[in-house]
Amino acid sequence: MERFVCLLIGYIFGNFPTGYLYAKLHGVDITHKGSGNVGTTNVLRNMGPKAGLITMLGDFTKTFIPIIIVTFFLYKDKTDMRYLLTMYAGLGAILGHNYPLTLKLHGGKGIACTGALICFSDIRILIVCFFAFFGGTLITKYVSVGSLLVAVCFSAVNIWVVSTGLHPLAQQYHMELYIVSLIISGLAIFKHRSNIRRLLSGTENKLSFGTGKGKEK
Repeated sequence: MERFVCLLIGYIFGNFPTGYLYAKLHGVDITHKGSGNVGTTNVLRNMGPKAGLITMLGDFTKTFIPIIIVTFFLYKDKTDMRYLLTMYAGLGAILGHNYPLTLKLHGGKGIACTGALICFSDIRILIVCFFAFFGGTLITKYVSVGSLLVAVCFSAVNIWVVSTGLHPLAQQYHMELYIVSLIISGLAIFKHRSNIRRLLSGTENKLSFGTGKGKEK
C-alpha cells in the first residue's frame, strides 16, 4: 500500500505541465514547436534560457513536493524503507511528467524530474550524475548524451551505494530498490530512443538557445 500511495502522489504532482503552461502564458503552444516535447530541452531550444530554466525549476519542484510529503510526513517513521519510498515517489512524478493525463499522455522525457530525485537520493549519486550530465553535454554539445549518461549512472551508482551498505536501507528491500532504479533509468533511455537513433546516424541536433528551429523528434 505504501508503494502505491507514493506512486500515486508522485503521479498527481508530475501531471503539472510546467513547460506547456509557461509557453501558453507567452502565447506559444510548445507542443507545436520543435519536437513538440513539453520538457526543458525543447522549451530551451525554442524559447530561450530563461524559459528553459523556469521549466526545469518547475519540474524539479513537482518532484520535490511528493518526495517531501512521503519521506517527511506520511512515512517518516519507516526509516528502514524510507529510501525505497523516495524512489517510488520520484518514479510516480517521472511517470506523471512523461505520460500526463492533463496533456493526453503527451509529456516530456523525465530528465529534470530524475534530476530532482537524484538530489534527494545520495550525495555520491548526485556528484557522479552532475559531472556526467554537464560533462557529457559540454563535451559533445548534445543534451541527449548528458541525459543518457545520467540515466546509466543513476542506476549504476544507486545499486553500488545500496549493495555496499553505504546507504541505510534494510537488506530485504535491496533487490526491490535495484529494480525500481533500473526502471527509472530504463524510462529515460526509452524516452530518448529517437535521440539515440539520430546520434547513431549523425543527425542529432546540438544544443542551441531560443532559435525556434528545434528539430528534435
